Amino acid sequence: MSWLLALSAGALASDAAHRVQIASLPQQDGKPLALSGYWFPAANGAEAQAQTRPAVLLLHGCGGALGRQADQLSERMHSYRTLLNQEGWHVLVLDSLSPRGERELCTQRIGSRQVTMRERRRDTLGALQWLAARAEVDPARLALLGWSNGGSTVLASTAADHEEVQANPAKPRAAVAFYPGCEAELKRGYRAQAPLLMLLGAADDWTPAKPCEQLAAAVPKQLGTAAIQFQSYAGAYHGFDSAAPMRLRREVPNGVNPGAGVHVGGNAQAWAASREALLGFLREQLK
Repeated sequence: MSWLLALSAGALASDAAHRVQIASLPQQDGKPLALSGYWFPAANGAEAQAQTRPAVLLLHGCGGALGRQADQLSERMHSYRTLLNQEGWHVLVLDSLSPRGERELCTQRIGSRQVTMRERRRDTLGALQWLAARAEVDPARLALLGWSNGGSTVLASTAADHEEVQANPAKPRAAVAFYPGCEAELKRGYRAQAPLLMLLGAADDWTPAKPCEQLAAAVPKQLGTAAIQFQSYAGAYHGFDSAAPMRLRREVPNGVNPGAGVHVGGNAQAWAASREALLGFLREQLK
């Protein structure tokens, strides 16, 4: 797995992030919320000014954008932003939890969460506007990339029939969701605003693959509906795109078997295959 070593080395040798503030769309009090963003331009100096480039917005899962050390991005965020920067794409990592005083959502029951899909969708739409306004960004080549709760946010932020999505002036050209929860959008009759790729663990007992596969099959094949693709990896559980050992998280109240916990851990084969699928999809869509 030499590419994993390359990612680790690249992350360690990379430049520090540019801390930025991103204005979410107005929240319940009618005012925008200032969010934390970590901006990683694809190149520095004159090269960065020479041409506009695609930009990818990274949306964290229920564990947040930060790692164990406060104010430092998680290993997953660093690894993927390095991978995407190496493709010549700008990257923005958005933190929807810290500005709201939240550390994580994973141990909170879905119905009791204060940070809902409504907040996360509005955060995403505001971040897309921020990216589109950057001089070094090509506003016609924006992409969303999210994991778990962030993957669900990708769906919520590209639902073609949602009024906030329709009204947002900055629109993604492509979207990728790792192991999202698809039940809610399946019930709503989701239609994709942009071409969507879902990368799923066939053994996932937290956000199961089947509803996502049903969502892809249920999307009407009509004019104006973007295509949905998915890859489902046999034997892969939630969080398969990591080197973490498999473990049972009993403290997570949500999942296929509420109260029994959920399995989380890496799968080397699925990680490698999903990485190639991700890059192939984005290279095609952002060219």
